[in-house]
Amino acid sequence: MGNTVVHLHKTPDPATVTTLTVVPDPVPPAPVPLWVRSGRAVKHAVTHERTQTTARTVARHGLYVVGGARIVGRRTWDGKTAARYERFMRAAEAAGDMDAAMEWEERAQRFRDARHRRRMDLLHSPVDAAKGVAVTTGMGIGSLVALGVVMAIATKDVTDVVTPLMATVEFINLLITIVQVVWGPLVTLGPFLALLALWAVGSKQQAAPQWALPAQVRNGEGEPITPSIVVKALRDLGVPALRNAIKDMGDAGASMLSPIVIAGCGVEVDVTLPSGVSTNEVQNKRRKLAENLTRHEHEVFITIPQAARTVRLWIADSGALDEPIGPSPLVTDETMTADYAKGRAPWGQDLRGDAASLSLYQRHLLITGLSNQGKTASLRALALWAALDKRVEFRIADLKGVGDWAMFDGLATVLIQGPTDEHVIEATEMVEDALDEMNRRIEAHRLDPDAVFDPLICIVDEAQVAFMCPAVDEDKRPYGGSKATSRYFMAVRKIHNQGRAVDVLMWQGTQDPTDQNLPKLVREGAHTRAALALGTESQAVMALGEKAVNGGAAPHLLRQGLDKGTLVVASDGIEIPKGQSSLTVRTHYIDDDEAKAITDRAKAIRDGVTTLHSIERGEERDPLADVAGVMGDAERSYTQDVLKRLAILSEDAYGGWTFGDLKRVLEAAGVEAYKSHGRMVVRRDDVARALADRDDEGSTSASE
Repeated sequence: MGNTVVHLHKTPDPATVTTLTVVPDPVPPAPVPLWVRSGRAVKHAVTHERTQTTARTVARHGLYVVGGARIVGRRTWDGKTAARYERFMRAAEAAGDMDAAMEWEERAQRFRDARHRRRMDLLHSPVDAAKGVAVTTGMGIGSLVALGVVMAIATKDVTDVVTPLMATVEFINLLITIVQVVWGPLVTLGPFLALLALWAVGSKQQAAPQWALPAQVRNGEGEPITPSIVVKALRDLGVPALRNAIKDMGDAGASMLSPIVIAGCGVEVDVTLPSGVSTNEVQNKRRKLAENLTRHEHEVFITIPQAARTVRLWIADSGALDEPIGPSPLVTDETMTADYAKGRAPWGQDLRGDAASLSLYQRHLLITGLSNQGKTASLRALALWAALDKRVEFRIADLKGVGDWAMFDGLATVLIQGPTDEHVIEATEMVEDALDEMNRRIEAHRLDPDAVFDPLICIVDEAQVAFMCPAVDEDKRPYGGSKATSRYFMAVRKIHNQGRAVDVLMWQGTQDPTDQNLPKLVREGAHTRAALALGTESQAVMALGEKAVNGGAAPHLLRQGLDKGTLVVASDGIEIPKGQSSLTVRTHYIDDDEAKAITDRAKAIRDGVTTLHSIERGEERDPLADVAGVMGDAERSYTQDVLKRLAILSEDAYGGWTFGDLKRVLEAAGVEAYKSHGRMVVRRDDVARALADRDDEGSTSASE
């Protein structure tokens, strides 16, 4: 019989078996040791800002006592010894001032002699003091007894003889009692009062390490400029000879400084440099000096006054130069007038906060700077003031052509606006016409030395466009360039040479000066030269001249985009502190609407001006129509002005006209010029009527 295997349990189908994955419990993180947690807590507590502030405060006030003790000790030592004189002697020697060193040596010797006499007197003082005490005591007792005798006689009581003496004894006893009561607390409080006094001295002098001082003092925010701060800034400037000299001077280093005076929104101080230190070594370290004084570079200005080995520092209050200076008087005072010959144009404020005004009388002008720094606004502000003198004639070419000078339409006799070569050609012809007017005036002055001429100001804004223009005329002469064949260059140069003598002036504004877009002979022909922010020192030299830059003028250090309207000016037409070669001016900004209001006031005081927007040449002219055109809306015009405007309109047709030529044309049309207040004039209505009659005659002839 075979063996049979009986399975008691059914074998499961492998496909239906479900596998269970057992996930172990997560392992708990290892506990942080107590010493680690304690260390972190201690570190957090120690590094917490409140803990550091508290620790710094405690350390600061404790160190004030130490510093105060050091200051009092030094003062006492200086008072008892000749240490002060020795320091000043070393300072004078370090500065190379041997006369001052000898004077301090003599003072020190006199101090030693006086101290020796005082010490010798101390040898005799005990005996003299004892004699004095004995004599004083005897005289006092005798006086009291004599007073007692007088009282006894008066009261008839012999016991009153000793009454004053006993009263004095009781008073002395009372004083002794008071001293016995007060002495104990005084001895206890005395040290604390002494520490409080030392703390007060140290606190006033900030006699604590830099790390312990308050945050605003450490950062220099609002820190006033003091002699010690200036001397420390100079010492740390990185000039070895200056550093060594100041170290030799010690506390006497402040002898290099003049008194620090308030100057506008900052302070000003002159620094007499020690022997062996040149002024340009300090000038070249302007940024480092400003940072040592806890100021930005643009807040410190260094100029060279007249005194030898001296630099003048103007240090602005923190952030003061970022504040606006207020509106122009031209805007706020609607009654303001101008006098070209004797007045000054209100331009802005200098760094000291004083009004900066510029004389325009017989001075050619050049203003330059990088784009969008306020060049046109600065130039236009001067023209707006001059426009309030009705004698001043303007001829303006705006080679940007965006309307910056549009408000002079109806005020200027010529107004050209546009950047193209055609506009440059017209601008060149405008300057050449001004040159012809200059020559006519010179000839008239030769014939009549007493002749007086109204000022003519020829303005070219964005003059670099004219100098860089590639256009040439029919004779192949270029309009731009800086050669003798350049029409614009030669016209400007000739006006610079002789124009001021007959009040024909050239004003130019230009961007980013180079030798190509602002030739040397032209820029050096301007009497007043001003520069806004520039890119390099070489451009500053081009704009202002080497002398001004060597004297401290630094338009290249102005901040592009931030110091808009701030310019450095070199001119004898503005009041510059003695010894300086330039002045930094923050100009008033006059916007377009305000400028239009000013030009409206200027137009109201004039008889009416017809503005020409182009210079026409070589065309067939109608003289009578041109006369009517140049007279504009004026009820009557001087014949001299009519001739001048006709010459501007067409040099070819009217450039050589005299009064006889004008009279011939007017009489042929039935118009008669007459004299008013000593000058020949012509009426607008007469000319208009003659034109109308002529047109009517022409119409009649045509119909026939």
